[in-house]
Amino acid sequence: MEYLPLFFDLKERPVLLVGGGHVAARKASLLQRAGAHLTVVAPELCDELHQAFIENRIEWIAGHYQEEYLQSTMLVIVATDDNALNQQVYLDAQARHIFVNVVDSQPQCSFIFPAIIDRSPILVAISSAGKAPVLVRMLREKLEAMLPNSLGTMATIAGKWRQKVKQHLHTFQARCRFWEQAFSGKFASLVANDQIAQAQAQLEQQLQQQDMPQGELALVGAGPGDAGLLTLRGLQVIQQAEVVLYDNLVSPEVLELVRRDADTICVGKRAGQHSVSQEETNDLIVKYVKQGKRVVRLKGGDPFIFGRGGEELEVAIEHGITFQVVPGITAASGASAYAGIPLTHRDYAQSVTFMTGHCKAQGNEPDWASLAQANHTLAIYMGTAKAEYIKRYLIEKGRAPTTPIAVISCATRTEQQVFTGDLTQLAQLAQKAPTPALLIVGEVVALHHQLAWFGDKKVQETRTSSRSPLVHFA
Repeated sequence: MEYLPLFFDLKERPVLLVGGGHVAARKASLLQRAGAHLTVVAPELCDELHQAFIENRIEWIAGHYQEEYLQSTMLVIVATDDNALNQQVYLDAQARHIFVNVVDSQPQCSFIFPAIIDRSPILVAISSAGKAPVLVRMLREKLEAMLPNSLGTMATIAGKWRQKVKQHLHTFQARCRFWEQAFSGKFASLVANDQIAQAQAQLEQQLQQQDMPQGELALVGAGPGDAGLLTLRGLQVIQQAEVVLYDNLVSPEVLELVRRDADTICVGKRAGQHSVSQEETNDLIVKYVKQGKRVVRLKGGDPFIFGRGGEELEVAIEHGITFQVVPGITAASGASAYAGIPLTHRDYAQSVTFMTGHCKAQGNEPDWASLAQANHTLAIYMGTAKAEYIKRYLIEKGRAPTTPIAVISCATRTEQQVFTGDLTQLAQLAQKAPTPALLIVGEVVALHHQLAWFGDKKVQETRTSSRSPLVHFA
C-alpha cells in the first residue's frame, strides 16, 4: 500500500493554495466544501477564484510565493505551470514536514487527491497512487451509477437514531440486523422517494415490530430491450429485490442484472401462448408482499404506457401495500431512436400518438378519423396481429395509401430489424416481422434510411407481391 487512505477534518484549518488559474479553482472548490480556511497565493486570479475572494470565501495574497507563507499551514496545494516554482514549494513544505500536493506531478506529492463519490456524510475515495487516473475515473463513474443519492440522507437519519436503537436493542447482533433491514427495505425506499417523515415512522415501526418484516412493491420499467437503457434508479431497485415478477418483453440482458439470490418468476403474456392472467399476477404480488418480501414487478418499456401498471397499483392500494414506480424508456421512444426515425420533425410531423392494437374486450373504438390525419405519427404497440384492420381503417378515414410505415422488430437489441414500406403493406410486413414488434405510421419514416445508425446499416430489398418494401436489418 503506497498511500494510507485518511479522511481529514479540515474545518477552519489553514490550507495554502499556490496558483490562481482554473486548475487551482477546482481544488479550491473541493477544499471549500470540506470547510478549509483557504489562502490563495497568486499574482492574478481566474474569474471563479476572484468571485470567491469578493464573497470572502478565500483569502488572497496578491503576489508571488514566499516560504514564510507556510507558517501555520496544514496542507499545501500547488497548481501552477512554473516547474521551478512547483519544485521550490515542494522542497520547502517537505523541509517543514507539511503535507504537499503538486497537481499532476505524483513524485512531488506527499499526499494525493483521490476520486471522490460524495454522498455526505457517506464518502467513497478511489486512488491508483497516481498511476492510472483514467482508470480511477472510470471506476468512479461505475460506482456513481450504483450508489443512490439518498445514501447521505439515510446515513444522516441513522446517525440521529443510533442512540435510540442502542437503548432498545441491547446486543450488537440485534442492532446489525435492524440496520441491515432498514438500509435494504422500506425505510430505504421511503428516503429515496424523499418521504422523510414516513421513513422515520417506518424506523419506529420496525423498532417496535422486529419480528414482523414489512414487504413493498416497486413497478419498474425495464426499457425496450437494451440493458444500457435501464434507468439508474431501475438498476438500484432490481438489485434490492427479493422477488421479481417479469414480463416476456424484458430482455435476458436486463434479467442478468437482477441480484443472484432473488426469485425470478415469469408472468408474461404472449398472444397464442400459455400466459399468466392478470388476476394471477395480482395474486402473486399480494402473496409475496404479505410475506414481507421486496417485490419488483418488472415490465418491458414503461409500466404506465400500455403496461397495466395502474391496474396493479389499484390492487396494491386495496391491500394496503406500500409501492413506488420507476419509469422506463417506452418502446416507441427506444425503437424509433434506434431505427433512426424521429417521432416528430418540423417538416414531417407536428404531433405523435401512442396507441395499442390490443384493446380490452368491449373497449372503446379508436377515433380513426383523428388518427388518419397527415403529418401525424402513429406509434402502435402490440399491433402486428391487427395490422390489416389498422391499415384498412386508416385508409378508409383518409390516410394516404402511400404513407411511409415501419415495423421495428426486437427494438434496441442486436437482432433488431426494421421493415419499411407504405401503408398498403403494413399487414404484410407485420406478418413477417419477429415479435415483439412496434408499428410506426407517418411521414417521419422516410428519414429512416438517412438517419439509421444502430447495427448493420446495409439496406436490402425484398420482393413481396408486386411491391418492393425495403427491409433494413439493424
